[in-house]
This record gives sequence, structure tokens and C-alpha cells, in this order.
Amino acid sequence: MAEEVSFTIDSPRGSRTVTIAYRRAGAGEPLLLLHGIGHHRQAWDPVFDILAAERDVIAVDLPGFGESPALPDGVAYDLATVVPTLGALCAELGVDRPHVAGNSLGGLLALELGREKLVRSVTALSPAGFWTQSERRYAFATLTAMRRTAKLLPLPVIERMSRTAAGRTALTSTIYARPGRRSPEAVVAETLALREATGFADTLAAGVAVRFTDDVPGVPVTVAWGTKDRLLLRRQGVRAKQTIPGARLVRLPGCGHVPMNDDPARVARVILDTSRVDAV
Repeated sequence: MAEEVSFTIDSPRGSRTVTIAYRRAGAGEPLLLLHGIGHHRQAWDPVFDILAAERDVIAVDLPGFGESPALPDGVAYDLATVVPTLGALCAELGVDRPHVAGNSLGGLLALELGREKLVRSVTALSPAGFWTQSERRYAFATLTAMRRTAKLLPLPVIERMSRTAAGRTALTSTIYARPGRRSPEAVVAETLALREATGFADTLAAGVAVRFTDDVPGVPVTVAWGTKDRLLLRRQGVRAKQTIPGARLVRLPGCGHVPMNDDPARVARVILDTSRVDAV
């Protein structure tokens, strides 16, 4: 079950209240988990319990996704707003400089948190922001098409498709290399999460001009990329390594864009290994 926390942030229109839904379990050093655009915190379910055996794990629904309400009117979904919002969330939860792991949009946010020295370590799984303009346009067009499909399909059709491996493949093969491994219930839930994400359009619009071009010194960073990522092609990982020379670049064999479900043990090991590295 999700917990919720509300807190205030500064905005151009003054203080505004933001509410975030999250799941928290485990013990040890804190670890924040950030999902990608159109997804929800349950993207981390395949690795959550593994990580919680060693860490105080907090998986959040980003603002406007999952069970987290949209940001207040007039508050942008850009990095300059969402990154401080995540910092305020950690403060509200009594967490000081957690480790962070993020996927796609969440990976970009994790790197920004690292650049701002708000976290102890960063694991970025297929992070956004290392694309060329043509690669970004391809990714955004693909995401938009996925969203359109999720909106057009009636719920009974989604439920029926989720009950077969072929149907799960049709619904989720863009993000998973092994969609047949995803449970029918998870496929229905994430398809609905994509359809109902109030922050989707504004987040996508805010990402048009985004590129990550700064180093992240003084913080252990791992960038990991699935060899079968069909959304953000793995050559972007090479650019990430060039941008962040001190980062560890890891291949995730046989994994797609959202690798946590494709190879939970490997992904959990990469995250935990990064969180054990001393800051440089």
C-alpha cells in the first residue's frame, strides 16, 4: 500500500503544496527509487525486496504519475522544479542525502540530484538526456504513440491482452525485452498508469530542450544500459561516459529500457554495488 506525504515548495506564484505517494521498507542507508515517464513506482517491484534487505528503500510516484497528484497549477514539470521537489520530499521524510537509482526520466533526475550533491551515489538506468535531436524525437514519438494506444484501448481489452504472453508483448515490448515475464496484473496497472498520468504531456514538453552536459564530480555514479533497449539506444551510454568520465558504464545483457523486470538480480546488484562505493 502507498503512503502519502505533503509538503510545500517555492514556485513563481509563491508557496505551493505538493503531495507524493511512495512505498518505503527495509533498513540501512536510504535509497530513493525514481521511475520513468508514464510509469509508476511499481516499476521497481521486481527489485524492491532485494534492495530492502540492505537498504531503507523509498520508491516514489513522481508528481503527476502513479498515485501522486499533479503539480499545482502554474508549477512547471521541468528539472528546475522537480529536482528541488525531490530534495524537499527527502527532507520531509527525514532522509539526508540518500543513494538514488533512477530509470529513464528517473535516471536523468538521479543525475541532476547527484550534480546538486543532494545524494550519496547515483545509479542511472538508461537515463534520458544523452540523446541527439533525432534520437529524442524518435523516443518522444514512441512514448506518445504508447500513450495514445493506452488511451484508446478499453479496459476489458487491456485485461484480455494481459492474460497472454503475446498480448503482454504487444502492450509492453517497447520497454521490456522479456515482456512475457511481467505479470498480467502488472501489465494492466502500468498501462492504466500511462493512460492516466496527469503529468505526461507537460513532462514531455519540458524535455524537448533537455540534454545532460555536466560532469557529476565527487559522487559515485553508475550508468547502466540494456543491450536491447529499444527506446533510448545503448550508444547513448557511451555519450554518458564521455560526459561523466568518472562514471562506471555497465552493460545489462538481454535487458530492455526498463531493466528491473528483465533481470532483477543483476539490476539490484548494480544498484547495491554503486551504493557501496566511497565518494571520490
